Amino acid sequence: MLVVRFRVLSKVQKVIMARQASVLAPAGVDDFQVKNEPVLTYLKGSKERSELESAIKQLSSETQDIPIIIGGQEIRNSDVQYQVSPFDHQRKVAKFYYASKPEIQKAIDNSLAVRMKWEQTPVKDRIALFIRAGDLIATKYRYKLNAAAMLGQAKNTFQAEIDAACESADFMRFNGYFAKELLKYQPLSPTPNEILNSMRFRGLEGFVAAISPFNFTAIGCNLASSPTVWGNVVLWKPSETAMLSNYIIYQVFQEAGFPPGVINFVPSRGPDFGDVITKSPYLAGINFTGSIPTFQLLWKLVGDNLPIYTNYPRLVGECGGKNFHLIHKSAELKNAVMNTVRSAFEYNGQKCSACSRVYISESIWPKFKEDFLAAVKQIKLGSPLEYDTFVSAVIDERSFKRISGYLEHAKSNPNVTVLAGGNTDMSKGYFVEPTVIQTTDPKDRLMCEEIFGPVLTIYVYKDSELDKTMDLINSSIQGLTGAIFGQDQEFLKTATEKLKQVAGNFYINDKSTGAVVGQQPFGGGRLSGTNDKAGAPYYLVKWANPQAIKENFAPLTDFKYPYMSN
Repeated sequence: MLVVRFRVLSKVQKVIMARQASVLAPAGVDDFQVKNEPVLTYLKGSKERSELESAIKQLSSETQDIPIIIGGQEIRNSDVQYQVSPFDHQRKVAKFYYASKPEIQKAIDNSLAVRMKWEQTPVKDRIALFIRAGDLIATKYRYKLNAAAMLGQAKNTFQAEIDAACESADFMRFNGYFAKELLKYQPLSPTPNEILNSMRFRGLEGFVAAISPFNFTAIGCNLASSPTVWGNVVLWKPSETAMLSNYIIYQVFQEAGFPPGVINFVPSRGPDFGDVITKSPYLAGINFTGSIPTFQLLWKLVGDNLPIYTNYPRLVGECGGKNFHLIHKSAELKNAVMNTVRSAFEYNGQKCSACSRVYISESIWPKFKEDFLAAVKQIKLGSPLEYDTFVSAVIDERSFKRISGYLEHAKSNPNVTVLAGGNTDMSKGYFVEPTVIQTTDPKDRLMCEEIFGPVLTIYVYKDSELDKTMDLINSSIQGLTGAIFGQDQEFLKTATEKLKQVAGNFYINDKSTGAVVGQQPFGGGRLSGTNDKAGAPYYLVKWANPQAIKENFAPLTDFKYPYMSN
């Protein structure tokens, strides 16, 4: 009997080992590592500077024609729109077309038609597409993407490089890597000769709507592609003010091998897109970056339509912030000055993480003020095509007018002093001077509302009112990023604990901007978003539909439990 029993278990173990091999490396996913794409320097005389200039010249030679793309089919209709250069609004960068409501519905239908086949594609093959796309971005498409971000979104050379090239490549490579690593985890099987427990990630049943912003090409890349790693299908609504760079990203997806219809490229008016997707029973999720009011509206529309859905739609949103620097009296001043200049004014203050409010100790304010204003005075405002430009134009006329309204408020408010800048000019481009404001009212709208432009407001607090100041910071309705500066270890410890809920990304003696994929997973809470942490494995789990599987190798021969025989 012992011999027979041994032979039976040996056979079972062979089956279990085969199952485990499949689970631990599903569909034969090979192990691999990734690293962040190196940032090129574009020094004078360098190969990359020459390549970039050639790409700018090529894209500047004509207005690029960008179609709607559904199921691989290019669609052009009569609703013609143009993307212009923010720093030269007579220059038409791209011609594109708004999809009508029937065309948006067509994109939904097409996505659903290809969903099953895409989900059945081996996960190793899907991951391979991500790695291939990352490589294409870093090589063949690098300079074209950077040129598109400079011409269409007014990014200077460095801002284009870290966004359109490096971060986009990072998102593709790291999301492939994260997917592979997530597949390695499997539940416990305490009695492996009898029970095998396993987990697999399925796609969501329906489609995901990706709505991306203008300010980061890489965000569009990530929002549109990340859900597809698990077999999801996506309708991508790119921003009309980032159309050219987003279209080039879409061309990368095509060349990498993403099948037609897996990601449909659907430029459209926001209200039309939102109405059609939220009324579809097959809406499985919304992947969004943009304003708080827009995300709240989408959430409301989903709530209103909840009874019609076949799933509970997953809502992932990043909605910006009113990000702070808290500068303690023990801070190393030069470090605080330079980090604040960069955080407040890089990419014209149009980063979700940009420093928009500063709280600084009264005892160090005079010296900080002197050094900070001297640094701001050195900032060049101009065309991003000129290598010494640090700040360029804001994205469009609507943004220009909104920021101008805040500047008018500053100039007319007796509690506010404009220390630098404050002037605007839209005769050629949408230019707003880097502006530094001091207020005596820490609850002024300049300290509370997201401006999304090169405007920084400073509140000077009494050294004795540090705790009260931290309470003020903590009262914000937004919670994206924040930074504290100081050398006093007790202050750093206290502030890190007291301010832990007011920033999803928290920095100590560093600026509130500059999160890197795989290094500082990005996202915030409160009204800044759902904090799903793009650039980390947690984000991908949001788009997975996990299934737990229990496989029994020990057939049950009696329904009674052993104690029942006594």
